[in-house]
Amino acid sequence: MRVSFSTPLRAPAGAQAGSANNPDTLCINTIRTLVMDAVQNANSGHPGAAMSMAPIAYTLWQNALSYDPTAPLWPNRDRFVLSIGHASMLLYALIHVAGIRQVTDGKVTDEPALSVEDLKQFRQFGSKTPGHPEYGHTTGVETTTGPLGAGCGNSVGMAIAEKWLAARYNKPGFTLFDHHVYTLCGDGDMMEGVSSEAASLAAHLELGNLTWIYDSNRISIEGSTEVAFTENVAERFAAYGWQVLELKDANDTTTFMDLLANAKAETRKPTLIIAHSVIAWGAPHKAGKASAHGEPLGAEEVRETKKFLNWPEDSNFAVPDAVLPHMRAGLGARGAAARTAWEALFASYRTAHPHEAGELDAIFSGSLPEGWDADIPLYPTDAKGTASRASSGEVLNAVAGRLPWLLGGSADLAPSTKTLLKGEESFQPAQWGGSYAGRNFHFGVREHAMGAIVNGMALYGLRPYGAGFLIFSDYMKALSACPP
Repeated sequence: MRVSFSTPLRAPAGAQAGSANNPDTLCINTIRTLVMDAVQNANSGHPGAAMSMAPIAYTLWQNALSYDPTAPLWPNRDRFVLSIGHASMLLYALIHVAGIRQVTDGKVTDEPALSVEDLKQFRQFGSKTPGHPEYGHTTGVETTTGPLGAGCGNSVGMAIAEKWLAARYNKPGFTLFDHHVYTLCGDGDMMEGVSSEAASLAAHLELGNLTWIYDSNRISIEGSTEVAFTENVAERFAAYGWQVLELKDANDTTTFMDLLANAKAETRKPTLIIAHSVIAWGAPHKAGKASAHGEPLGAEEVRETKKFLNWPEDSNFAVPDAVLPHMRAGLGARGAAARTAWEALFASYRTAHPHEAGELDAIFSGSLPEGWDADIPLYPTDAKGTASRASSGEVLNAVAGRLPWLLGGSADLAPSTKTLLKGEESFQPAQWGGSYAGRNFHFGVREHAMGAIVNGMALYGLRPYGAGFLIFSDYMKALSACPP
């Protein structure tokens, strides 16, 4: 439903998203109301975090993200990971208002990735808007998220992949890879162990191309997080070695933009931006309450919230006429310019470095080089036999010689699992004696993070592997046995 508003919207009390006539305020409230309407229509979902994080997510996309909605697969795009996958309607609303085009069979079409009708099908069987975002199912979703903390781990893998691609393929005068990875996470992510493992490794690896935005609303399903979670998250991340920044009010988009600039300026440390918010901000009776976390607001509360936002109270799935053009003039124009410049650069790179360009073509398309398996040894029948981990290591090294983007490691078990690639450097910052072009990874005793990180690397077209003892697979299944 597209509508024109005859009267200007007022900014709700306390909001700092813009003046009453500011189109940014209009876009933010469009996202909020789409979230409320979709969850209410489905009679199921999580409206609260999506409502309170609308200013943050919109500002990131509209003013900072390097992303072209008309080319969702552009290799050097910034990545946005919604680790709080239960707040999926926030991402779906963004995909719609940003005008992201549908990708079908690897090709971009002229169709919208998500229409208003798709939003109306939220959480319905077979829809493009399932309860949690699914990679490959909905264009614009960069990774599948649902189990909290897994998206955080995926984003570390993405940041690693960007560093590796830049180290191997960037050449003087040809900076092909220099993008940033942003992750929106919440209190649940901070409690899950996988995010702690991933954060620790990200700091050690000096992933300055990674920013986590932590929605600190201090509410979980059981009520206040104080029933189980009272630690100082800022001090914990500072101890890891992260740059920690704080936003006192999630509606303060001006300060948020300054913090994003600080995050980009810090190139040796990952950044955590702690954004303090009120869950379901704007809802007169449910804001700040656990009831806004995992259930619809209720028809009357939706009506009163729209009244508070000076939104047409009887409207459903309303998208004002000015919203999509405004997003096209911001995110769309900036992303298209960056993508066009990158494509021209890559065309010149193809002439100057044809071999490397051919490898990148294969990575982007998910194909393997001809003869990748030519050196795999044969093992004759032998009563004594060869230990499977020994033969596995031999095969791994045989393939690695012909597949340069095969890379990976073990959770501190490489001597036992035989997963070290011979003659290759370790993926490490220079101060630890390695290189970002290294193909041997040391995940440390962090099996959960390893599974999530490897999935994030795979999303870039690399061929990563992680290794551990078989028994560990039982508690890694949710992170590594499923597609990313």
